[in-house]
Amino acid sequence: MYGPVYSADRRIWRDGQPGGGARLIPEETAIALTYNGGTYAVMMGTPQDLRDFAVGFSLSEGIVQSPDEIETLDIVELNDGIELRMWLKPSRAELVNERRRHIAGPTGCGICGIESIAEAVRPAAIVPKGRSFAPSEIMAAMAGITVLQQINIQTRAVHAAALWMPAQGIVALREDVGRHNALDKLAGALAHVAVAPTEGMVLLTSRVSVEMVQKTAAIGAPLMVAVSAPTALAVRTADAAGITLAAIARSDGFEIFTHPERIALTQNTGVAEVTHVA
Repeated sequence: MYGPVYSADRRIWRDGQPGGGARLIPEETAIALTYNGGTYAVMMGTPQDLRDFAVGFSLSEGIVQSPDEIETLDIVELNDGIELRMWLKPSRAELVNERRRHIAGPTGCGICGIESIAEAVRPAAIVPKGRSFAPSEIMAAMAGITVLQQINIQTRAVHAAALWMPAQGIVALREDVGRHNALDKLAGALAHVAVAPTEGMVLLTSRVSVEMVQKTAAIGAPLMVAVSAPTALAVRTADAAGITLAAIARSDGFEIFTHPERIALTQNTGVAEVTHVA
């Protein structure tokens, strides 16, 4: 099996001086998701937490409504990539056959190759109202991501997606060279964790595009917080889905683009000090 990190020899030129040595960089490989013998998507991603990726992708794409609808899941290493081979229950298999498509998805794009504009801008699920959040909770949650990004600590080159829960802290975090893949992996991890995402917040180390909002809505989180800015379509989609979108999160604060009523800007509540990562 491919590892998530690769040691690469390199030459260095800095401050007018040559150098050399090895550097750890993230692995990137083709990952095919197949259902009942047919390829549905091929994504470029980090070969780690692949079971979570398969389940999370299937959920966020609406291929299954529950992990139980995946009867078998095999991770098969090939010469030039990895196949995630899934066999679905008959009722779901027929649905996949009706809407099957082939996607060539580079790490910078999560919806390349779809067949219609309507698929790209499909409405996101409507999230429940959920709880309100204090700015101190958001700040502490975002500050807690860095030390938990094991691959990024080594490479400084991957994205992370995490779920923060009140009184628990960060309960799950997943990494990938593709920001969409990281969020799908998080969705897959949460499918097997006894938490209620409707009471938590999704944390992202990337910019917010429309598909990131769609995937967060599928998870059911009422608040998403990102270190970079959102696109205009992401803002409109989050607003329609009832999601509070906070972005450009830095050490000195953040900016709220939709549904600010969930963030109590004048309220100072306690911050969870315990961090658990599944």
